[in-house]
Order: sequence, then structure tokens, then C-alpha cells
Amino acid sequence: MNNKIIGIVLVIAGIFLAMWGYNIYDSAGSQFSRALSGDAPIEAWAGMVGGIICVLIGITKLK
Repeated sequence: MNNKIIGIVLVIAGIFLAMWGYNIYDSAGSQFSRALSGDAPIEAWAGMVGGIICVLIGITKLK
């Protein structure tokens, strides 16, 4: 029972973390920065990758 609760929390947190990372990646300041330097903010990548990892770990806990 505890693994299922932890899995659900990880999936939900991962989805929100990935959405937060994408919002940072798609923001106006980030687009301006990418236009000048070509680099995306590390917070955006950390949010998206961390969110995907959380979702994957959560799915494995649900099984």
C-alpha cells in the first residue's frame, strides 16, 4: 500500500516538475537568451529531466 502511495505522489510531482521546466524553457526571457547565446537555462533542463525521472520511478512503484 505504501509503495502505491509513493508511486502516485512521484508521478504527480514528476508531471508538475516537467511542466514547470517546460514553462521556464518556453518563457520570453529564455527565448531571448537562446536567441543570443543558444543555451537553454539549466533550471529548464533540470525540471524536465527530473520530472521525467520522477514519473518513471513512480510508474515502477505502481507495478
